[in-house]
Amino acid sequence: MLSTTDLRVSYGMSEVIHGISLSVGENETLAIMGRNGMGKTTLFKSLIGILPAKGEISLGDHTLTGSQSYQRVRQGLAYVPQGRLVFPTLTVEENIRTGLEATGRKTIPEDIYALFPVLHEMRHRKAGNLSGGQQQQLAIGRALAAAPRVLLLDEPTEGIQPSIIKQLAKTLNEIKQLRNLSIVVSEQVLSFAMAVADRVMVIEKGEIVHEENGETANQERIARYLSV
Repeated sequence: MLSTTDLRVSYGMSEVIHGISLSVGENETLAIMGRNGMGKTTLFKSLIGILPAKGEISLGDHTLTGSQSYQRVRQGLAYVPQGRLVFPTLTVEENIRTGLEATGRKTIPEDIYALFPVLHEMRHRKAGNLSGGQQQQLAIGRALAAAPRVLLLDEPTEGIQPSIIKQLAKTLNEIKQLRNLSIVVSEQVLSFAMAVADRVMVIEKGEIVHEENGETANQERIARYLSV
């Protein structure tokens, strides 16, 4: 569904992503793990087109390299950024409707409110008044409104309490099955990654240094990469 070949991203003269090649299968969840500052967010921003990159990015049969972010969304790539970045002065419903722009639809898909009942309860409330966990659900719901084939989630557990993290993992697994989409998630919380990932990659200093199957992953080894 999504693949990169020799992806390189630089800030000025300094290269921070060093030739990453990866692929995400249909209906697969790939967790990209690593400590802060190792390149996770830079990688995700390059995939969605916020940062320019060298190399090739493909979504299905379409080459995304060089295209604008809104064009990538229309091709089926959705992005939930680190920190969620919902529109605080818009209502929950208005936030979700912004995701419909990519599809031309006028009505919010019913499964979004079924997956996130709290969003239906608070649909007329300003997004800025929601808790961190509720805002994360809203950001994912907004992304799903764009009918993606691949969903990018950057650090979705950041600032969320443990009980909500468990529920979020369960919901992501439900989304993958209901929507038959692929998910790429960047994460530092190992338990969350193990709950959702079919495959795990570790990024360190802009390079993929380790890869394992999610079901049989050696969690102790992965944890060593995440320790400071």
